[in-house]
Amino acid sequence: MKKLIEVKQKEFLKYLEDIRGYSDLTIKSYDESLKEALLYVEMVKENEHTLFNLMPYRIKISSLNSKTISKKLSAIRSFVSYLNDNGVSAILKADESIKVAKTLPKPISHEHIMKALSHAQSLEKLVVTLLYTLGLRISELTSLEVGNISKEWVRVIGKGNKQRDVPLLIHTKELLDEYLSISHQKKFLFEKNGEKLSENSLRYIVVKLFRRVGLKVTPHQLRHSYASQLLNAKAPIADVSELLGHSSMATTQIYTKLGSALKQQNYNTAHPLCGVDKI
Repeated sequence: MKKLIEVKQKEFLKYLEDIRGYSDLTIKSYDESLKEALLYVEMVKENEHTLFNLMPYRIKISSLNSKTISKKLSAIRSFVSYLNDNGVSAILKADESIKVAKTLPKPISHEHIMKALSHAQSLEKLVVTLLYTLGLRISELTSLEVGNISKEWVRVIGKGNKQRDVPLLIHTKELLDEYLSISHQKKFLFEKNGEKLSENSLRYIVVKLFRRVGLKVTPHQLRHSYASQLLNAKAPIADVSELLGHSSMATTQIYTKLGSALKQQNYNTAHPLCGVDKI
Protein backbone atom coordinates (compact mmCIF):
# COMPACT_ATOMS: atom_id res chain seq x y z
CA MET A 1 0.00 0.00 0.00
CA LYS A 2 2.87 2.38 0.82
CA LYS A 3 4.38 1.94 -2.64
CA LEU A 4 1.00 2.60 -4.29
CA ILE A 5 0.57 5.81 -2.28
CA GLU A 6 4.06 6.99 -3.31
CA VAL A 7 3.21 6.42 -6.99
CA LYS A 8 -0.12 8.24 -6.60
CA GLN A 9 1.62 11.11 -4.83
CA LYS A 10 3.87 11.69 -7.86
CA GLU A 11 0.85 11.48 -10.18
CA PHE A 12 -1.00 13.98 -7.94
CA LEU A 13 1.81 16.53 -8.16
CA LYS A 14 1.86 16.13 -11.94
CA TYR A 15 -1.91 16.68 -11.98
CA LEU A 16 -1.50 19.91 -9.97
CA GLU A 17 0.98 21.18 -12.54
CA ASP A 18 -0.65 20.07 -15.81
CA ILE A 19 -4.37 20.26 -15.01
CA ARG A 20 -4.71 22.68 -12.12
CA GLY A 21 -1.95 24.98 -13.35
CA TYR A 22 -0.42 25.51 -9.91
CA SER A 23 2.86 27.41 -9.60
CA ASP A 24 6.15 25.62 -8.95
CA LEU A 25 6.23 27.11 -5.45
CA THR A 26 2.72 25.84 -4.65
CA ILE A 27 3.52 22.36 -5.95
CA LYS A 28 6.69 22.31 -3.85
CA SER A 29 4.62 23.27 -0.81
CA TYR A 30 2.15 20.44 -1.51
CA ASP A 31 5.01 17.99 -1.97
CA GLU A 32 6.64 18.95 1.32
CA SER A 33 3.33 18.92 3.22
CA LEU A 34 2.42 15.47 1.89
CA LYS A 35 5.83 13.98 2.65
CA GLU A 36 5.60 15.29 6.20
CA ALA A 37 1.97 14.24 6.68
CA LEU A 38 2.48 10.71 5.41
CA LEU A 39 5.19 10.15 8.02
CA TYR A 40 2.56 10.50 10.75
CA VAL A 41 -0.84 9.75 9.22
CA GLU A 42 -2.00 6.22 10.04
CA MET A 43 -3.04 4.29 6.93
CA VAL A 44 -5.13 1.20 7.53
CA LYS A 45 -6.77 -1.07 4.96
CA GLU A 46 -10.44 -1.63 5.81
CA ASN A 47 -12.32 -3.87 3.39
CA GLU A 48 -12.08 -2.09 0.04
CA HIS A 49 -11.11 1.27 1.56
CA THR A 50 -7.91 2.82 2.79
CA LEU A 51 -8.47 4.73 6.03
CA PHE A 52 -6.30 7.82 6.60
CA ASN A 53 -6.33 8.69 10.31
CA LEU A 54 -5.12 12.30 10.62
CA MET A 55 -5.09 12.42 14.42
CA PRO A 56 -1.37 11.54 14.95
CA TYR A 57 -0.42 14.19 12.41
CA ARG A 58 -2.74 16.79 13.93
CA ILE A 59 -1.14 16.21 17.30
CA LYS A 60 2.30 16.67 15.71
CA ILE A 61 1.41 20.06 14.16
CA SER A 62 -0.93 21.29 16.92
CA SER A 63 1.51 23.97 18.13
CA LEU A 64 1.53 25.75 14.74
CA ASN A 65 -0.78 28.68 13.94
CA SER A 66 -4.22 27.92 12.51
CA LYS A 67 -3.43 29.14 9.00
CA THR A 68 -0.38 26.86 8.71
CA ILE A 69 -2.32 23.88 10.09
CA SER A 70 -5.14 24.55 7.63
CA LYS A 71 -2.73 24.61 4.68
CA LYS A 72 -1.07 21.36 5.73
CA LEU A 73 -4.41 19.59 6.21
CA SER A 74 -5.68 20.99 2.92
CA ALA A 75 -2.82 19.27 1.11
CA ILE A 76 -3.69 15.84 2.50
CA ARG A 77 -7.40 16.42 1.85
CA SER A 78 -6.71 17.32 -1.77
CA PHE A 79 -4.53 14.24 -2.17
CA VAL A 80 -7.18 11.92 -0.70
CA SER A 81 -9.80 13.49 -2.96
CA TYR A 82 -7.49 12.83 -5.92
CA LEU A 83 -7.12 9.19 -4.83
CA ASN A 84 -10.90 8.75 -4.77
CA ASP A 85 -11.18 10.24 -8.25
CA ASN A 86 -8.48 7.93 -9.57
CA GLY A 87 -9.38 4.44 -8.48
CA VAL A 88 -8.24 4.33 -4.84
CA SER A 89 -11.10 4.38 -2.33
CA ALA A 90 -9.91 6.46 0.63
CA ILE A 91 -11.57 7.78 3.79
CA LEU A 92 -10.33 10.54 6.11
CA LYS A 93 -10.67 10.27 9.87
CA ALA A 94 -10.21 13.16 12.38
CA ASP A 95 -10.74 15.68 9.60
CA GLU A 96 -12.34 18.59 11.46
CA SER A 97 -11.87 21.96 9.79
CA ILE A 98 -9.61 24.71 11.09
CA LYS A 99 -11.11 28.20 10.81
CA VAL A 100 -8.77 30.81 9.37
CA ALA A 101 -9.19 34.38 8.21
CA LYS A 102 -10.10 34.77 4.54
CA THR A 103 -7.31 35.99 2.29
CA LEU A 104 -7.65 38.26 -0.71
CA PRO A 105 -8.25 36.54 -4.06
CA LYS A 106 -5.80 37.04 -6.92
CA PRO A 107 -7.55 38.30 -10.04
CA ILE A 108 -5.92 38.49 -13.47
CA SER A 109 -5.68 41.89 -15.11
CA HIS A 110 -7.94 42.66 -18.06
CA GLU A 111 -4.85 43.27 -20.20
CA HIS A 112 -3.47 39.80 -19.48
CA ILE A 113 -6.82 38.17 -20.22
CA MET A 114 -7.12 40.01 -23.53
CA LYS A 115 -3.55 39.05 -24.44
CA ALA A 116 -4.38 35.37 -23.84
CA LEU A 117 -7.59 35.66 -25.88
CA SER A 118 -5.61 37.09 -28.79
CA HIS A 119 -3.72 33.77 -28.91
CA ALA A 120 -6.81 31.58 -28.37
CA GLN A 121 -8.39 29.06 -30.66
CA SER A 122 -12.19 29.13 -30.96
CA LEU A 123 -13.04 26.73 -28.11
CA GLU A 124 -10.44 28.28 -25.82
CA LYS A 125 -11.78 31.76 -26.55
CA LEU A 126 -15.34 30.70 -25.74
CA VAL A 127 -14.44 28.97 -22.45
CA VAL A 128 -12.34 31.86 -21.15
CA THR A 129 -14.84 34.48 -22.32
CA LEU A 130 -17.72 32.72 -20.56
CA LEU A 131 -15.78 32.49 -17.30
CA TYR A 132 -14.68 36.11 -17.50
CA THR A 133 -17.94 37.74 -18.66
CA LEU A 134 -20.34 35.62 -16.60
CA GLY A 135 -18.27 35.12 -13.43
CA LEU A 136 -18.91 31.39 -13.42
CA ARG A 137 -17.46 28.71 -11.19
CA ILE A 138 -15.90 25.90 -13.22
CA SER A 139 -18.61 23.53 -11.94
CA GLU A 140 -21.27 25.93 -13.23
CA LEU A 141 -19.66 26.11 -16.66
CA THR A 142 -19.51 22.31 -16.83
CA SER A 143 -23.23 22.07 -16.04
CA LEU A 144 -24.35 24.93 -18.30
CA GLU A 145 -27.25 23.76 -20.47
CA VAL A 146 -27.96 25.04 -23.98
CA GLY A 147 -31.64 25.46 -23.07
CA ASN A 148 -30.69 27.94 -20.33
CA ILE A 149 -29.06 30.36 -22.78
CA SER A 150 -31.29 33.08 -24.23
CA LYS A 151 -30.52 36.14 -26.34
CA GLU A 152 -29.64 38.39 -23.40
CA TRP A 153 -29.40 36.15 -20.31
CA VAL A 154 -27.85 32.91 -19.08
CA ARG A 155 -29.54 30.92 -16.33
CA VAL A 156 -26.84 29.45 -14.10
CA ILE A 157 -27.35 26.54 -11.70
CA GLY A 158 -25.02 27.24 -8.78
CA LYS A 159 -24.20 25.78 -5.39
CA GLY A 160 -27.10 24.10 -3.64
CA ASN A 161 -28.94 23.97 -6.97
CA LYS A 162 -29.66 27.70 -6.65
CA GLN A 163 -30.53 29.48 -9.90
CA ARG A 164 -29.45 32.94 -10.97
CA ASP A 165 -29.71 34.88 -14.22
CA VAL A 166 -26.59 36.62 -15.52
CA PRO A 167 -26.58 39.18 -18.38
CA LEU A 168 -25.06 37.95 -21.63
CA LEU A 169 -22.83 40.40 -23.51
CA ILE A 170 -23.39 40.76 -27.26
CA HIS A 171 -19.82 39.68 -28.00
CA THR A 172 -20.20 36.57 -25.82
CA LYS A 173 -23.51 35.71 -27.51
CA GLU A 174 -21.82 35.93 -30.91
CA LEU A 175 -19.14 33.46 -29.80
CA LEU A 176 -21.83 31.14 -28.45
CA ASP A 177 -23.87 31.29 -31.68
CA GLU A 178 -20.77 30.57 -33.75
CA TYR A 179 -19.88 27.58 -31.55
CA LEU A 180 -23.44 26.17 -31.54
CA SER A 181 -23.72 26.48 -35.31
CA ILE A 182 -20.95 23.92 -35.81
CA SER A 183 -21.49 21.67 -32.78
CA HIS A 184 -24.29 19.23 -32.02
CA GLN A 185 -25.03 19.55 -28.31
CA LYS A 186 -27.99 17.60 -26.97
CA LYS A 187 -28.22 19.14 -23.50
CA PHE A 188 -25.01 20.65 -22.11
CA LEU A 189 -23.05 23.39 -23.81
CA PHE A 190 -19.83 21.37 -23.60
CA GLU A 191 -20.33 17.67 -24.32
CA LYS A 192 -18.35 14.66 -25.38
CA ASN A 193 -20.00 11.41 -26.42
CA GLY A 194 -23.33 12.62 -25.08
CA GLU A 195 -21.93 13.43 -21.62
CA LYS A 196 -21.04 16.82 -20.20
CA LEU A 197 -17.36 17.64 -20.37
CA SER A 198 -15.57 17.21 -17.04
CA GLU A 199 -14.36 20.10 -14.90
CA ASN A 200 -10.78 18.96 -15.41
CA SER A 201 -11.17 19.04 -19.19
CA LEU A 202 -12.43 22.63 -19.13
CA ARG A 203 -9.86 23.61 -16.52
CA TYR A 204 -7.07 22.26 -18.72
CA ILE A 205 -8.28 24.40 -21.63
CA VAL A 206 -7.85 27.51 -19.47
CA VAL A 207 -4.49 26.47 -18.03
CA LYS A 208 -3.11 25.56 -21.47
CA LEU A 209 -4.14 28.87 -23.07
CA PHE A 210 -2.61 31.10 -20.40
CA ARG A 211 0.51 28.95 -20.29
CA ARG A 212 0.95 29.84 -23.97
CA VAL A 213 1.46 33.49 -22.97
CA GLY A 214 3.65 32.66 -19.98
CA LEU A 215 1.03 32.86 -17.22
CA LYS A 216 -0.32 30.38 -14.69
CA VAL A 217 -4.04 31.07 -14.36
CA THR A 218 -6.92 29.05 -12.92
CA PRO A 219 -10.60 29.33 -13.92
CA HIS A 220 -11.47 30.66 -10.47
CA GLN A 221 -9.09 33.58 -10.96
CA LEU A 222 -11.21 34.63 -13.95
CA ARG A 223 -14.25 34.67 -11.64
CA HIS A 224 -12.24 36.86 -9.24
CA SER A 225 -11.38 39.15 -12.15
CA TYR A 226 -15.06 39.44 -13.11
CA ALA A 227 -16.03 40.45 -9.58
CA SER A 228 -13.14 42.87 -9.14
CA GLN A 229 -13.77 44.62 -12.45
CA LEU A 230 -17.43 45.19 -11.57
CA LEU A 231 -16.73 46.51 -8.09
CA ASN A 232 -13.87 48.73 -9.24
CA ALA A 233 -16.29 50.23 -11.78
CA LYS A 234 -18.68 51.11 -8.89
CA ALA A 235 -21.23 48.34 -9.44
CA PRO A 236 -23.40 47.96 -6.27
CA ILE A 237 -22.07 45.18 -4.07
CA ALA A 238 -25.57 43.71 -3.69
CA ASP A 239 -25.83 43.30 -7.48
CA VAL A 240 -22.37 41.75 -7.74
CA SER A 241 -23.18 39.36 -4.90
CA GLU A 242 -26.31 38.22 -6.74
CA LEU A 243 -24.47 37.84 -10.05
CA LEU A 244 -21.82 35.68 -8.38
CA GLY A 245 -24.39 33.53 -6.62
CA HIS A 246 -23.00 34.24 -3.16
CA SER A 247 -25.26 33.15 -0.32
CA SER A 248 -23.93 35.99 1.83
CA MET A 249 -22.83 39.49 0.87
CA ALA A 250 -19.97 39.08 3.36
CA THR A 251 -18.27 36.77 0.85
CA THR A 252 -18.48 39.44 -1.84
CA GLN A 253 -16.99 42.03 0.50
CA ILE A 254 -13.61 40.28 0.17
CA TYR A 255 -13.41 41.88 -3.27
CA THR A 256 -13.97 45.37 -1.87
CA LYS A 257 -10.90 44.80 0.32
CA LEU A 258 -9.02 43.82 -2.81
CA GLY A 259 -10.07 47.07 -4.47
CA SER A 260 -8.78 49.05 -1.50
CA ALA A 261 -5.49 47.16 -1.55
CA LEU A 262 -5.01 47.97 -5.23
CA LYS A 263 -5.85 51.63 -4.67
CA GLN A 264 -3.25 51.78 -1.91
CA GLN A 265 -0.66 50.12 -4.11
CA ASN A 266 -1.40 52.51 -7.00
CA TYR A 267 -1.23 55.48 -4.65
CA ASN A 268 2.13 54.38 -3.27
CA THR A 269 3.46 54.09 -6.81
CA ALA A 270 2.00 57.33 -8.16
CA HIS A 271 2.29 59.96 -5.43
CA PRO A 272 5.57 61.91 -5.62
CA LEU A 273 5.97 62.02 -1.83
CA CYS A 274 5.65 58.27 -1.34
CA GLY A 275 8.98 56.87 -0.24
CA VAL A 276 10.14 60.23 1.09
CA ASP A 277 11.03 60.06 4.78
CA LYS A 278 10.45 63.72 5.59
CA ILE A 279 8.88 66.78 4.00
